[in-house]
Amino acid sequence: MGFVAGLVIGLVVGLGIIVLFVRSENSRSKRRNELATTVAAFARMTVEDSRKILPPQFYPSWVVFSQRQKLTWLNQHLTKIWPYVNEAASELIRTSVEPVLEQYRPIILASLKFSKFTLGTVAPQFTGVSIVEDGADSVTMEMEMQWDANSSIILDIKTYLGVSLPVQVKDIGFTGVFRLIFKPLVNEFPCFGAVCFSLRKKKKLDFTLKVIGGDISTIPGLSDAIESTIRDAIEDSIMWPVRKIIPILPGDYSDLELKPVGILEVKLVQARDLTNKDIIGKSDPYASLYVRPLPDKTKRSKIINNDLNPIWNEHYEFVIEDATTQHLVVKIYDDEGLQASELIGCAQVHLRELEPGKVKDVWLNLVKDLEIQRDTKNRGQVHLELLYCPFGMENGFTNPFSPNFSMTSLERVLKSGANGTDDIENEKAFTQKKKEVIIRGVLSVTVISAEDLPVVDLMGKADPYVVLTMKKSGAKNKTRVVNESLNPVWNQTFDFVVEDGLHDMLILEVWDHDTFGKDYMGRCILTLTRVILEGEYKDCLQIEGAKSGKLNLQLKWMPQPIFRDS
Repeated sequence: MGFVAGLVIGLVVGLGIIVLFVRSENSRSKRRNELATTVAAFARMTVEDSRKILPPQFYPSWVVFSQRQKLTWLNQHLTKIWPYVNEAASELIRTSVEPVLEQYRPIILASLKFSKFTLGTVAPQFTGVSIVEDGADSVTMEMEMQWDANSSIILDIKTYLGVSLPVQVKDIGFTGVFRLIFKPLVNEFPCFGAVCFSLRKKKKLDFTLKVIGGDISTIPGLSDAIESTIRDAIEDSIMWPVRKIIPILPGDYSDLELKPVGILEVKLVQARDLTNKDIIGKSDPYASLYVRPLPDKTKRSKIINNDLNPIWNEHYEFVIEDATTQHLVVKIYDDEGLQASELIGCAQVHLRELEPGKVKDVWLNLVKDLEIQRDTKNRGQVHLELLYCPFGMENGFTNPFSPNFSMTSLERVLKSGANGTDDIENEKAFTQKKKEVIIRGVLSVTVISAEDLPVVDLMGKADPYVVLTMKKSGAKNKTRVVNESLNPVWNQTFDFVVEDGLHDMLILEVWDHDTFGKDYMGRCILTLTRVILEGEYKDCLQIEGAKSGKLNLQLKWMPQPIFRDS
């Protein structure tokens, strides 16, 4: 009986296992079919379909939707003709690059020339091409190139100590985007008059330096100096907006040459909440600003010691060659004395975002790398005032002064007449006898009220007052104390005589009065650019350094311009 019962149970269990296995296989087969259908559907999707399903903010930073077309056919033909290209282009590149290398030659070197220059046997690969819409009389093409070269490049370097070193440039790795402009379009074959080419974007440039038969580290700083020279030479000779022009048909193509088109005025006002890079104390920040990253075109601010909320209030000018593609880069560093400075963060502003002739006040979030779009770490902010002035722009400001005096573009917008940006050549004629207009006047500040101040006292209130300071002159005033209020009303007016309105600023600090001292609550910082332009305005400002709170102000400017010999 027991045997029969065991046999029956075994059969039932066996049949159950078989049924479950069959069902499991059927279910897995169904899921595989559904997954294959889904994958096939994704394979048929276009870029636009994927963008509709998932918004851009949900994509990781390494996902890029390229509009570039593949160029397999071009790479195949380029590989075939590369030996001839190498012979033809090597000498051309050598003769054009050597003068630029000499221009940026480090002071520790007596000469810097090529003793050998060949592009090697490995042809570059073009990974994509796109057409840029850029006017009706031209065709603009951008081609992305990748090149892991085996070039044979040897630099003949001589120092003032009489040492001669043959330095080999090897292991070159390059990725970038070249721009080709076919302009002007004509009704004669090949239908365009000239070709302009330039390196639009340099994504990667790696190389190593090696002394033939020696060690480059025997001369301290030589490797860094040569590498910096090579990078500066590339930047200055071929990086956009610099362009090389190849005439195809006879004609005058001077309009295609690189020319300044305007001036960018930048006021570096301040930074706040910077990341502290020092273990002991606070960072010593300074700013580096450039439109083109060349040594002679980069501006550097003064160092503010031991401060994570530095105030600079410094003014710079940059020559602009192409307002549609160029951008201003700001990098904030922590000064480390004799050691290399440490980057705190960087930011950039595209010039196409600026309205010509209008001052733009911006706060920019600092990021670790401008190429990384999704940097969520708080590294601080930098405050800029920007003004782009194209040459020959009509600005509508009345000019009470002679046009012969040299002024910055910002001063010209504020004070000059119909043609606010005279040509640089006209200004140079007056460099021997130059004067500057000082924007002098009386600044009237009315501290109206504050709103939603943070609680400071134990009783849930505060006894606030405001201290007003002109940064350049140091002149101070303060309001009365309003007891036990988080929404105080003052309605007090203070006048300041300002000797140089463009380079001064107003600092308003909110304090809590105590019987045995005072507590700092926050501050507001204002440049005088807006009040000089508008004459009078009211504003509600967020109090910096406080959890909450706003300050209501009214400012009025009464100009008394004078001249100063420079």
